[in-house]
Amino acid sequence: MTALHHGTFDLQANGFAGVDFQRPAISAEAMVRAVAALRAHGTTRILLTLITDTIEAFIAQLEHVERLAAADPAVRAMVAGYHLEGPYLLPEPGYHGAHDPRKMKRPDCREFDRLWAAAGGRVRLITLAPEWPGSLEFIRHVVGHGVRVAIGHSNADDRAIDAAMAAGLTLCTHVGNGVPQQLPRHDNIIQRLLARDELWAVFIPDGLHVPPGTLRNFVRAKPRDKVLFTTDCVAAAGAPAGRYTVGAIEVEAGADGVVREPGKPNFAGSSLTMDCAVENVRRFLGWSEAEARHACGAGVAQVLGFPSIDGQF
Repeated sequence: MTALHHGTFDLQANGFAGVDFQRPAISAEAMVRAVAALRAHGTTRILLTLITDTIEAFIAQLEHVERLAAADPAVRAMVAGYHLEGPYLLPEPGYHGAHDPRKMKRPDCREFDRLWAAAGGRVRLITLAPEWPGSLEFIRHVVGHGVRVAIGHSNADDRAIDAAMAAGLTLCTHVGNGVPQQLPRHDNIIQRLLARDELWAVFIPDGLHVPPGTLRNFVRAKPRDKVLFTTDCVAAAGAPAGRYTVGAIEVEAGADGVVREPGKPNFAGSSLTMDCAVENVRRFLGWSEAEARHACGAGVAQVLGFPSIDGQF
């Protein structure tokens, strides 16, 4: 990527403006509408994010979005690449979140090669649970392709985390979420990850996924330059309250902005927009406008390996 862009960079975007990016056969019109709405909210680039599904479904969706991007320069400019959140996650209650645990499995390098080809070499981030057998080989394999690897929906112990870091793990996906409501008081996955200064921690600053006071505490536990923000937005973002989908999952967005599976307490993505994320980082953490924008934009680009100069990317 040679051009420089202002704005925010959302590394976890599942949908926007009523459009579900995981829904098969998204129309070109719907994708263009979502891109225009993202730009209206100050987002310049996204990693289009797919959550746990079969590898065949992933391949079909990646190929479809690549066709949409090839046909429209605005879509190509917005979709900087892909974030695969699964299927290599922990299928235990509490840790799998809104993902389908029946589709979770151990990592497979040959599967990645197929996904890489379907995405036109534009997979940029994979979230996994490194306690799965075969994770270290997988991490080394994908990092060799320039892909960043994050830990998420995981209960990896210290040994597994350290081994994954040595293999190339560098980020933590939506810290504080994708975990059970109740955890051991001291030795839990949140504490293990916050204690590792080498890892970039990504937070969802909507005031819901992590309450503002808790977010302040979590951020204080990290070096300032190791903190990034995302929305984890679904189709409900930039759209009215109502029912939407994330692939095969039906979700409901309330007037309070909370997105849940109907009748279930756990969150299923967010309705946060990146312009609100920047403002929330300023309000919740007391950061300057420049600091907030960097952690929602140029800082994200740098960590993902995109060029960034003076707050542009």
